[in-house]
Order: sequence, then C-alpha cells, then structure tokens
Amino acid sequence: MPLYMDVHNLDGGVAVDDVAKAHLADLQTQGEYDVKYLRYWVNEEKGKIFCLVEAPSATAANTVHREAHGLEADDIFQVQEGS
Repeated sequence: MPLYMDVHNLDGGVAVDDVAKAHLADLQTQGEYDVKYLRYWVNEEKGKIFCLVEAPSATAANTVHREAHGLEADDIFQVQEGS
C-alpha cells in the first residue's frame, strides 16, 4: 500500500488537543476507504500538521480528512520510509 505524508497549514496556530480529536475522527472514518492513518506531528505555534498515512491514493487519504472533520490537507506527498 502506498505511503503518504500530508501537510496542513492553519493560520493562527493550532492546539495539539484539537489535532488529537481530529485524528480520532480520522481513525473512525478510515476503514470505509481502505486508509490507515499511522502518526501525526504538530507545530502548534506555526499551525503546521503532518500526517503519515497508508492509502490506496492521495485522494482517498484526503477524503477521510474531509468526511471526518473537514480539514483537508494543503499538500500530500507519496513517500518511502527510511531509517
């Protein structure tokens, strides 16, 4: 399954607790699209969120975000894991 890193850019910052809630919503929705959100990283001050996801396509990954909480990614990159 392809691996993607998505990037969200939120003006005015973001609270890590709000991102945790959105991630839980992703987990509840992901099964409908054969998607698996694995991890996320947050920079609260800069309003940056990075999500690592296994998905059949970037579109499927973003659909989960849209349906779960409405925060679609600004960019999605297919990536390969290294050590």
